[in-house]
Amino acid sequence: MLHTVLIVSIIFVLTVVMIMSGRGGGNFYVIALVLAGIPVHTASTTSQFILVASALAGSLVFGKAKTMSWPLALFFGGLNASMAFIGGFQAHLFEGQTLKIILSIILAIAGSAMLFPEKQASKTAVTRIGYWNILDGDNRYVINLWLAVPMILATGFFSGMVGISGGSFLVPLMVVGCGVPMRTAVGTATAMLAATALMGFAGNALHGGFNPTLAIPGGVVAVIGGLIGGKFALKTKPRKLKTISGIITIIAAVLMMVNTLSGK
Repeated sequence: MLHTVLIVSIIFVLTVVMIMSGRGGGNFYVIALVLAGIPVHTASTTSQFILVASALAGSLVFGKAKTMSWPLALFFGGLNASMAFIGGFQAHLFEGQTLKIILSIILAIAGSAMLFPEKQASKTAVTRIGYWNILDGDNRYVINLWLAVPMILATGFFSGMVGISGGSFLVPLMVVGCGVPMRTAVGTATAMLAATALMGFAGNALHGGFNPTLAIPGGVVAVIGGLIGGKFALKTKPRKLKTISGIITIIAAVLMMVNTLSGK
């Protein structure tokens, strides 16, 4: 009982911090569960369930505040979620150790990317084939589909496979690649993460590994944490959390790799 309470408490804290920065926190959920002795496949499925709860709660807050782009959320979210289902469904074909290594590499890349300074992309309309111009209120977003679509598909696949949200990639992609304001990117990513996590959970759950004893209480605190994190995000500059999140993500990657190489 004490073991479960400790894990659930950690999930709550992670949810608040991650939702504030537009990252579901699935990478940390998986690591916390694996280090607590939960098999990696069960950890991935449980992580996706928790992500659904936290992302939906955060989306309610961001949607009410109108800090999200529905065109981006629906288009990229649909692509991301579809590949997350495939990744989750195929996860059973890989050994637990292999999934841990994949997760470690993805975390290291995501953490390093967050440490680089952000540069706003050009918002001048582009009429060439493969570029999508979106007018969302007073903002214009120019999406290079040749670059964004493959990255979204790859992110969704590996996110579903290892039980993470993909937010560490989605936020930089929207800000740097599409010129989306940071606050809007956080809200939009949160909405996309809900769809990605749901499809990833479905793909994993079809092969078992769902532990309701841990997942349900974790989902409950994730809803509370998502609501709190969303409200904090509206009062805080998410950019300030970027460097901290990057460092923590790299540390998480190192911990996971050490755990994998030690054979635990």
